[in-house]
This record gives sequence, C-alpha cells and structure tokens, in this order.
Amino acid sequence: MARVESATLDRLFEPVQLGELRLANRIVMAPMTRSRADGFDAPSELHAAYYGQRAEAGLIIAEGTYPSPEGKGYCRTPGIVTAGQIEAWRRVTGRVRESGGASTVLQLMHVGRVASRHNKAVDADTVAPSAIAAQGSLYSDIHGMVPMDPPRALETSEIIRVIEAYRQAALNARAAGFDGVELHCSSGYLPMQFLLACSNRRQDGYGGSLPTRIRFVVETLEAMAGAIGAGRVGLRIIPGNPYNDMQDDDPVATYGALLDAVDPLGLAYVQVSRSPQPGLDAFALARRHFSGPLILNDGFDGASAAQAIADGVGEAVSFARHFIGNPDLVARLREQQALAGFDRSTLYTPGARGYTDYPALDATDHSQEGRP
Repeated sequence: MARVESATLDRLFEPVQLGELRLANRIVMAPMTRSRADGFDAPSELHAAYYGQRAEAGLIIAEGTYPSPEGKGYCRTPGIVTAGQIEAWRRVTGRVRESGGASTVLQLMHVGRVASRHNKAVDADTVAPSAIAAQGSLYSDIHGMVPMDPPRALETSEIIRVIEAYRQAALNARAAGFDGVELHCSSGYLPMQFLLACSNRRQDGYGGSLPTRIRFVVETLEAMAGAIGAGRVGLRIIPGNPYNDMQDDDPVATYGALLDAVDPLGLAYVQVSRSPQPGLDAFALARRHFSGPLILNDGFDGASAAQAIADGVGEAVSFARHFIGNPDLVARLREQQALAGFDRSTLYTPGARGYTDYPALDATDHSQEGRP
C-alpha cells in the first residue's frame, strides 16, 4: 500500500461516535453476502470464527440478513426471524466481544423481486412494489443458475406488515446482541425498488411522484428508530447503482430528496458507496443532504481512507474486499503492511475454505501475500 504520513494515517485509528455507536477506530467492516448460513438460515460456528477474527475493526456491519421469510432471495443467506436464528446470532456477537470488542450492526436485507422460489420457503411469496420482474438470474444449490421470479405486487395494506417485519427484526437484532441495524437500500433490493420509477408503478400513496416513492424507506427507518432508537439505525445507499436491473434517470434528485427526508430522524450514519455513474460524486451528494456521520465505501486503501477522513469527506471508511483475505486488516493498515488478496472462487461456497482460513500477517509467509 502507498505510504502515508503518520499524522494523517493516525486519523484512521481515532475513536468516533456514530449516534449511539462508539467505535474504537474508524475502520468499518462492510456487510458482504458470503452464503454460508446453515439449513435453518442461521449463522454457524463458522460465522462466529469469521467475525471474531475481524473484531479489531471499529465497527462490523454483518452480512445482509432477511427480516421476513419472503425477504430471502439467495441461497444460504441468514435470517433474524426465528428464536433459533436469534440465538445463533447471539453466539456470533458474543464471539466478537470476546475477540476484540468491535461494535456490531446487522444489515437488514429484504431482496424483494431479486429472488427465486428455489431459495426460499415454499410458502414465502416473492413480492415487490409492482409486478415487474427483474431481468437476470441467480444461483440455486439444486438447479444452478435460474431466472429471477416474477414478483407479486404488494397490496397497500400489506406494506404496513412489511414495515412491521423490519421493526421486529431490529428488536430481534438487539436481542441477539447487536448494537444496531442498517437498512440495505441499494443493490436493487426492496427499499430501492420502492425508490425508483423503473420498478415502482404504484398509484397509491407509495408510488408515483418522488415524495411518495421515498415514503416506504422513510417509514421503515422511522419504525426501526422507534423500536431501538434512531442512534442505533444506519442507512446504506449507492446513488446511480444499476445492479439487479435498476435504472435511475436522476439519482441526484432521488437521493437528495431521500436524505432530506431522513436527515431529521437523527440516524447513526449513512453508509454511501461511490457511484458507478460518471460525474456523480455520491459522497458530496450525501454530505449536502445529510448532516449526520457518513461511512464512505468502495475502492479505498489505507492511505486514501485516512486522507478522506482528514479532509472531512466522511467520519469513517468501510472495507469489504480487503477484509476477506486480511482478517487482521486493522493491524496491517496501522503498520502499513502489504494486503493479501483473496480467492474469488470461494466467495459464496459453503465451508471454511476461503472464509476463515486466511492467515494473519504474523502467521503467514510474507512471500505468499497477494495470493489470488
């Protein structure tokens, strides 16, 4: 990694308060789908080991977890619904506390139309704001790559039930030992489906104009904040992200209006990723419309993360890919050591390989750094 002046680098290792979340440093582990939940959609001992290895982070945002059975879309992704799932997550958060004490947040991920019946319970519908199928496919353990299912449009009366599921999931996450929750409002999942006209053709109070399209996200955040406190709730956005068949003709207007609406809630943070749309500065957009803390994401190394914090672009920086192959990422960044790579072929496969078997720097032959 590029060398950086110690005074600037030190900014990464200063404590910071994000709402009610107290971080020992400004290095955040971003949520990543790793598809290793057990047959009951619960985390296992592997998850406890995986997150425990990375407990030196200031904040761990655990992987996208469904708030209701109909919110599941991918194979081997966890839930936070049943008593067994809550207890399994409690073992994970306990291991993190024992291993280093990072604050922990659970990302709540309802995928909406990005789903296959082959990956969810037989009685769990695939639902969305409108009955518009997403173009694309996803993986099923039994059938391989399968098309995404056409969704059923939610009735207006059902939307309250979906919001209630998020509220209850926030309470369940706290019961499982998490310090807070994050609403996944990007990557083409249900909250983003409500935001954008390409997937929301509703004619009721949750669709049509931009003020009504943002309503679902605002009311969901209000419900979660009412349950566990706004200072324990975060929001994840990627303005202009086309992933999972999304199209936003004016992301500046969309996310400006959304952040203006949620800013008075007093959320713990907004996690914002670089926009894939050329010329759109997502960080500046978020700073203009949100007065609370920002967690910056995507494409950072230690030097650029420290500089962004020093320049006041954000309060913390989240790392995803670097945390995969570097369980001791915090120590490597502090010592300005080279970062290891990771094996892409094991990102979503079951088992420990490519998950918990990456060695810390002091346990590896330095000549093997950067392995594929």
